[in-house]
Amino acid sequence: MKKSALELRDVTKVFQKGNDMFRAVDMVNLSVAEGEMVTFLGPSGCGKTTTLRMVAGFELPTDGRITIRGADMTNTPVNKRQIGFVFQNYALFPHMSVYNNVAYGLKARGEKESVIRPKVFSALELVGLKQVENRYPGQLSGGEQQRVALARVIVMEPQLLLMDEPLSNLDAKLRLHMRSEIRKLQKKLGITCLYVTHDQGEALTMADRIVVMNKGRVEQIGTPFEIYSNPQSLFVADFIGHANVLHLPVTSIGDEKISVEIPGGGSFSARALRPQVYHASDTIYRTGSTAALIVRPENIGVIERDSDENHFAAVVVSAIFVGSHIEYEMTLKNGEAVKASVPYQNGMTIFREGQEVSLIFDAPNSVFLPS
Repeated sequence: MKKSALELRDVTKVFQKGNDMFRAVDMVNLSVAEGEMVTFLGPSGCGKTTTLRMVAGFELPTDGRITIRGADMTNTPVNKRQIGFVFQNYALFPHMSVYNNVAYGLKARGEKESVIRPKVFSALELVGLKQVENRYPGQLSGGEQQRVALARVIVMEPQLLLMDEPLSNLDAKLRLHMRSEIRKLQKKLGITCLYVTHDQGEALTMADRIVVMNKGRVEQIGTPFEIYSNPQSLFVADFIGHANVLHLPVTSIGDEKISVEIPGGGSFSARALRPQVYHASDTIYRTGSTAALIVRPENIGVIERDSDENHFAAVVVSAIFVGSHIEYEMTLKNGEAVKASVPYQNGMTIFREGQEVSLIFDAPNSVFLPS
């Protein structure tokens, strides 16, 4: 088992606004292994950046404990934590050359030029910026400026690398490229990294584990596959990827599966998740009450209307051909909306608006959560 690089224990941050107390971060617990990349994901105001700033030392926790490599750092000043921080706006000095930007921290630490020079060139080579040391930030593209910001942090050899939405100022194509480059670099250096983003694509493709936050609390911690396939709450199911959430009456309950009534008649069975937040697991699903069926658009097939009792009857609201697939919006018999994404094959039928169809839900890739 890998050694723990970072531990957060019941970390809480309360801000006071006038007479009101605002709990920005509420009892966060997390253990990060050496060399692991953990992404904090959630909507604006969920507490992810505040958590990162407490790890860095820019904010002090109201309660709880932060340890780095076993040492209590809860109230330790920023400059004593051996942490590198990459900001959203890069924070480069515009009047300094690339070389001096990268060397700034080493000079402030009092290292000799003979030691600084090879370190700076090594860091610039790592981020793919050889022979630009004499340029200034204003002469660089956004992606190049981001690389300089990375080099400036890497050259300090931090114990932890913290990144707060570092790609949000780049265009979509460059963002895709840079997230791949950052992940490769993090793996190559073996550095422990915490990465804050509101972009689920970044989180799913870059992280070893994802911490999903909502309203200051951790909703779920897991690998990208675990988060996507086994969401522990309706918030996670809806926030990660695109999910259809259908509230259907429970007809029977098994050890691992439950069955629900299909609108208009018939029955459908799938795995029933038992979220960690529920302790009385034998009471979270009840016959006669509703359960929330979670099914992704890519796990729904659309066929001509049939009488199979395991299929869902629906009416097409819209069908959009986008090249690789057809995006359908449909309505079930109970009025609930369903989206499906069907891969396009030459010669296949594309159903029209108003047409009655049957939907085939892929049961192994569908799950239930308490409604």
